[in-house]
Amino acid sequence: MSLLQRLEMRQGQALVMTPQLLQAIKLLQLSQLDLAAYVDAELERNPLLERVEGEAAPEREAPEPATEPGGEYDGGEAPEPESWLSQDMTSSRSEMESALDTRLDNVFADENPAPREQAGGDMLSLTPAPYGNTGGSFDGEAPDFEASLTAETSLREHLAAQLDLATASPFDRLIGSFLIDAVDEAGYLRESIDDVSERLGARLDDVARVLKLVQTFDPPGVAARDLAECLAIQLREQDRFDPAMEALVSRLDLVAKRDFPALRKLCGVDDEDLVEMLAEIRRLDPKPGRAFGAQAVEVLIPDVFVRAAPDGSWLVELNGEALPRVLVNQTYYARVSKGAVADGDKAFLSECLQTANWLTRSLEQRARTILKVATEIVRQQDAFFLHGVAHLRPLNLKTVAEAIGMHESTVSRVTSNKSIGTSRGTLEMKYFFTAAIPGAAGTAAHSSEAVRHRIKQLVDAEAADVLSDDALVQRLRDEGVDIARRTVAKYRESLRIPSSIERRRTRMAHAGR
Repeated sequence: MSLLQRLEMRQGQALVMTPQLLQAIKLLQLSQLDLAAYVDAELERNPLLERVEGEAAPEREAPEPATEPGGEYDGGEAPEPESWLSQDMTSSRSEMESALDTRLDNVFADENPAPREQAGGDMLSLTPAPYGNTGGSFDGEAPDFEASLTAETSLREHLAAQLDLATASPFDRLIGSFLIDAVDEAGYLRESIDDVSERLGARLDDVARVLKLVQTFDPPGVAARDLAECLAIQLREQDRFDPAMEALVSRLDLVAKRDFPALRKLCGVDDEDLVEMLAEIRRLDPKPGRAFGAQAVEVLIPDVFVRAAPDGSWLVELNGEALPRVLVNQTYYARVSKGAVADGDKAFLSECLQTANWLTRSLEQRARTILKVATEIVRQQDAFFLHGVAHLRPLNLKTVAEAIGMHESTVSRVTSNKSIGTSRGTLEMKYFFTAAIPGAAGTAAHSSEAVRHRIKQLVDAEAADVLSDDALVQRLRDEGVDIARRTVAKYRESLRIPSSIERRRTRMAHAGR
């Protein structure tokens, strides 16, 4: 066997993931906020991209100097606009008052005094007076309103201000500052005092003493290490932490299970006192720090709108305000490319033009694909838009992909982080894709979301008898849904519905109130 080196030419097909193709795939799965950030970054990097009119766009070049009608501007200092201050001030007071159609001493009482007449003539002293409290300045700059805005106080700043007033000891302030830094947004201390003592090299008694001091700060319950301690601090603040309440707070697991007989025995109280104690617990704040530094609620902006047409069909349209609109400035490219001499400049401009063209095409393709997928979803789930959640049909990605002639992975990317605005609210596209639960006696399959909604309806409609999971299974089978008991229990827990035993205990407690 001999080893030879030779040249061969072969022809074959292969899928190559170019950077442009990777960019198009990435744009499909981006949300509105991520897409806006991506487009903003491209606008800063690529000088050939511009926003469509109506959106804020960075200036590409300085504006042309303005010229006066009938003349040309020589490039020097821009002429000052003509104003009454530049007119001849040698006229008499009466002539000025006649021209301005007012009296020069016609001012409000709290304004600056009128200009005084110069002695020995009618000339006026027009020296500008200070602006005072108006927020202006001598150089004519607009007042800085942002400097007068107040920032929202964070929980850490609120606690640190109280620590400065509570103690003057630098040692205690050091420990207190460290403890405050360990408090999370909910107001709980997420680091043990043993670790704090070891990291600071302080005695455990000193750390515990300063922690007790911090726990007296506002809001009540802050710097607690668990929920029981948080509730106990608030009850002490209200002078309601008696032995019975202490026993109740120590067994919050029984409160969660609604085991009222065990709680009555533990606290040594009757039904009426137990109900009152539980009501006091519910009035407390389990997360005392949430009032500080809360994040602004972000409104879910739909990518697609669905509305009913006069003929009974559905109109599906893109939300134009949520789509970034960019254009390629061919005029600017032609102007700059004429002056490009170096090979590096030409290569840079060519790359920018190619990237800009590909980005605009990718954004258009993304919009068309979203509209195509959303239209098929609406067609598949038309009963939901007409009658509600109970008529939601089972749907998967493969069904939509086959209907529109796309790959399953493409539909998955399109439906990620996208939402549809309907008359029933703004819903994520993934909401319409639900698993199928077989129907009883050969009937049609049911959507898991529709079955979950039906379980909630049955529990909400309970009268004297509380439905167990087995009873819910039987009710659903009578309605043509073949479902297992463990599936009902899983759906009930996902809806945060207590078990039948806990619901029965709650009902008995309310009846005995």
